Amino acid sequence: MPPEPDSPPQLKEWFDAARYRAIAKELASIAPKFRADDFMKTVLDGLEGRSLMQRVHQCAVAVDAALPGTYQQKVRALQKLAPRIGHEFVTVFLGDFVATYGLDDFDFSMEALRFFTVFGSAEFAVRPFILADQQRALQMMHAWTADPDEKVRRLASEGSRPRLPWGMRLQTLVRDPEPTAKILEALKDDDSLFVRRSVANHLNDITKDHHDYVLQRLEAWDLEREHLQWIAKHACRTLIKRGHPRALKLFGFGKKAEVTAKLAASPSRLELGQRLTLKAALTSTSSRSQRLAIDYVVHYVKASGGSAEKVFKWTEIDLPAHAEIELVKSQVVRDFTTRKHYPGRHRVELQINGQRVAETMFVLA
Repeated sequence: MPPEPDSPPQLKEWFDAARYRAIAKELASIAPKFRADDFMKTVLDGLEGRSLMQRVHQCAVAVDAALPGTYQQKVRALQKLAPRIGHEFVTVFLGDFVATYGLDDFDFSMEALRFFTVFGSAEFAVRPFILADQQRALQMMHAWTADPDEKVRRLASEGSRPRLPWGMRLQTLVRDPEPTAKILEALKDDDSLFVRRSVANHLNDITKDHHDYVLQRLEAWDLEREHLQWIAKHACRTLIKRGHPRALKLFGFGKKAEVTAKLAASPSRLELGQRLTLKAALTSTSSRSQRLAIDYVVHYVKASGGSAEKVFKWTEIDLPAHAEIELVKSQVVRDFTTRKHYPGRHRVELQINGQRVAETMFVLA
């Protein structure tokens, strides 16, 4: 698994010295020949310089170095360890061990991932198996769609997402998403929201490369069924924010909004860490009720002095004929691992049914 950019300290510290000692203690009780000192040396050397996912991987490497036996024997020991860990994300290293050392034992390893995902998630670990033998892996994952455990069913969809965050990209599925269609079709009516949300996120991944492919399938769904409408709308969230006409039309937002609109930002000047409040005043100029998808667009100042826009979801409303309404939205302006803010004039636009209808600004000091 490739390392990702450095993670926030609170996430990195899920794998700290105390965590590693606890893992070593449990493994020593499971496998008396486990070399706890070797394990701790391997995970602690260079610990501070490792990101979250690098710490996950190093834990798997240390297990291999310190746990005697064949690959299958080591996996069986880890299967005994899994229910003792008590932290869903920490169990990711179990799948990483399988992905790192088990590609040559395909069927056994895939079954191990099915087992481990119940205790956390094997969504990252299953991807090397898809890369190694896509048809074989997806066939097995399709069988998982009938598993009694929702976490296994979710793995079938989540693990095969073309653009899974933090996971290696599955370029063959980016180019051609059709091989996962059977999996998504089998799960779209799943009883679990946990599973259905994964289906929606998987479809949203696909819209980034094949929006017509997704829309054609969603247009064939019975969107009067509430859970299917939720999946479809969540799957099209990126397209709706981009003002894609066909996606807007699918959910009743296809007509240009007949409104007058004003947008204001307060305070007009703020510092990092302060809260920005946006107020939108809308007046309908139509004699009919209108279905409106309302978003706002922030043009963030870049280090170069230019800008890059990000569209945020605001709300969806039915605006009665000739009605007036005021909407309020606020957010704290702060840095994230995925976004760093720079001082300067930030333009903000109001977007309704894909059209930019009003704007304001604020200055970040």
